[in-house]
Amino acid sequence: MKISNTLTYVLLAVLFFALVLLSNQIFKSARIDLTENQVYSLSDGSKAILTQIDEPINLYFFFSDKASEGLTTIRNYADRVESLLKEYESAANGKIKLHLIDPEPFSEAEDQANDYGLTAASAGMGTDPIYLGLAGTNALDDEKVIGFFDPQKEQFLEYELSQLIYELSEPEAVKVGLISGIAMTGGQNPMTGQFDPPWTIYEQIQQLYDVETIDTSSDNLPEELDVLMLIHPQGLSDNLLYAIDQFALSGGKILAFVDSHHESDPMAAMSGMAGANGSDINPLLQPWGVAVSSNDVVLDAALGLDIRTQTGGVTKHLGFVGLQKSQFDAEDVTTANLDSINGASFAAIDLLPDATTDIQPLLYSSEYAASGNAMSYAMTRDPEQFFEQYDQSQTGVKILAVRISGAAGSAFDAVPEGLETDAEFVEQGEQLNVILVADTDMLSDRFWVNKANFFGQAIATPFADNGAFVTNAIENLGGNNALISIRSRGTFARPFDKVEALTVQAEAKFREQEQALEAQLAETEQQLAELQTGSGEDGLMVLNAEQQAAIDSFMDKKIEIRKALRDVRHQLDKDIEQLGTQLKLINIIVAPILLVFVVFGLRRTFRVKGAA
Repeated sequence: MKISNTLTYVLLAVLFFALVLLSNQIFKSARIDLTENQVYSLSDGSKAILTQIDEPINLYFFFSDKASEGLTTIRNYADRVESLLKEYESAANGKIKLHLIDPEPFSEAEDQANDYGLTAASAGMGTDPIYLGLAGTNALDDEKVIGFFDPQKEQFLEYELSQLIYELSEPEAVKVGLISGIAMTGGQNPMTGQFDPPWTIYEQIQQLYDVETIDTSSDNLPEELDVLMLIHPQGLSDNLLYAIDQFALSGGKILAFVDSHHESDPMAAMSGMAGANGSDINPLLQPWGVAVSSNDVVLDAALGLDIRTQTGGVTKHLGFVGLQKSQFDAEDVTTANLDSINGASFAAIDLLPDATTDIQPLLYSSEYAASGNAMSYAMTRDPEQFFEQYDQSQTGVKILAVRISGAAGSAFDAVPEGLETDAEFVEQGEQLNVILVADTDMLSDRFWVNKANFFGQAIATPFADNGAFVTNAIENLGGNNALISIRSRGTFARPFDKVEALTVQAEAKFREQEQALEAQLAETEQQLAELQTGSGEDGLMVLNAEQQAAIDSFMDKKIEIRKALRDVRHQLDKDIEQLGTQLKLINIIVAPILLVFVVFGLRRTFRVKGAA
């Protein structure tokens, strides 16, 4: 019995849809990520965080689907975020419930988005606001939000989502132990006799974290510290240095700010103290694979900040360094989104050749940085004299901050004599996690924040990202090792690399012709100007017939050159667009057609073999 072609196609269509429905049920959780950087899959660090969830977490993804019609970039990125959130939900084994919400104008959903504090972005006058944010809640009604997903920060998307989930699963505040050789908490200034307020950075970490101050005379560290913060440590006892050493080797996280000259200390201005106030934890640094000189400061001719002199003028201070984006590690979550950091009298960090740790530089100087003597620097009052100390023959990029991780040995051979401790001596550690910064002045208010009195309340307005760097570092270290291990995973948007390469070739081809025409135009305009100079007795230009003909000829030539120049520029854009169109045509249309022909060819081959 022969079956008609129409019935065959109908049966094939029914079979196709039946198989699709069946596969959706059977292979619902099966996924294959074929992208280059596995951007649709979760890293091992994120999966580890999901296994630690004890209580259910609700995630509310707000995206203005209707209001964003026509905004391709936003919609594509929203799909990217939604896909990754579904991966979290799937991998959490029921511990995460994802809610997709379109907050239409004047709806309860929009009110809910506003209650969570999400950002309502505007696409232009007369358009509805666009929401693209996330709110999360846990069983204790704690809330965490990402106000708006910025497509420019796509490489940190997984880190932001995992950090939010981690904070909801571990709602207790990060416990920070603080050892400081600086009077950050405020007090009487020995130079002026007045009482100084607490540093803004100290107030900031007090508000965000559970901070416990540790006296420099202590023998031990408090238990259950998440992060140990060392700021300009000086004169620490062997017992306390041993406690810090063992804390680091046992997997404790450390954020250390050291300095060869802390000039924000009011006593540093006194000649008797000048150059003698450097940090002192060098015994711990060598096993970590780094060294920080206590005798040198960094003088940077390119990044030196302008300051006002005592005479009212302005000069560049080579020791006051303003770091910009190009001096930050763009791949590390603590520095990637910062714009500027200001500091003073940085010390350079040297990487030791026999280091067993992994050392990742975070902050750099420019290539025009040289080392200056810390003692001479401290004694110098006129910033212009730093140019005399600046040795141009010894310039190069200096490392100013590093992240240290991996395996390291102890700086001690055994437990110090007389120290009573029940903890076993750790000779070798495998989970060192340290961020080391070779400056402490960057923490003082004058380098990153302006303070003003507003109706009796002190308002701090940052003009640099020093505070953001500190909180980024604490939050990054304060997470578990799984969170720390998550790095940028690459971007979702993939450019047409071939189109970009051909674009460069096309630009080079037409740029030469354009430059030749512009040179002709400049020459013509110059000759025309020379002909038009000169005047008669009445101030009027007097031209004979030959000069007038020459001017008319040059004017015509000028018009022709300008027209040819416009044609060249138009042709440049046209050729670039044509190159892109051709490649898209091949990828989108020609390749599927070829695939169809291949399928029909195989079908015909099998039919012939079957007939034989």
